[in-house]
Amino acid sequence: MIVHPIPPVFDRSSRVLVLGSFPSVKSREANFFYGHPQNRFWKVAAAVFGEALPVTVEEKKAFLLRNHIAVWDVIHSCDITGSSDASIRNVVPNDLSVILSAADIRAVFVNGKTAFRYYRQYTEPKTGRPAVCLPSTSPANAAWSVERLAEAWKVIRDL
Repeated sequence: MIVHPIPPVFDRSSRVLVLGSFPSVKSREANFFYGHPQNRFWKVAAAVFGEALPVTVEEKKAFLLRNHIAVWDVIHSCDITGSSDASIRNVVPNDLSVILSAADIRAVFVNGKTAFRYYRQYTEPKTGRPAVCLPSTSPANAAWSVERLAEAWKVIRDL
């Protein structure tokens, strides 16, 4: 059983909540979200908001807060082999009330189908809030270019 090691990023002015499934090995090593160099989350987010690509953890946190984005994952702990979403077992979900009670979250988005499946199964029944599934920024979603992802992800900008 691996416990999620990264605290959520949010503040009182966060309006959008973006949830992944569970941090990859690289993200756990970096101790921050979307830490794998091939994951396109930061490139897509920078393109959506017309900003320079944040590089350091501090730059990434500042980027999220400046753009009113909260980030966390659906899963608090699970059994997982490497970074394979397909291997996830024995899921314990995160308690999103930490964010939802403190911030004015207007919409919940999930990064990919795995996060969406676990959100619908474990979290939506507790929060009563549906989530919008956005195409995954994972390198495994090779059918989607950064440009195409950015076009789909623009919905997070206007809330």
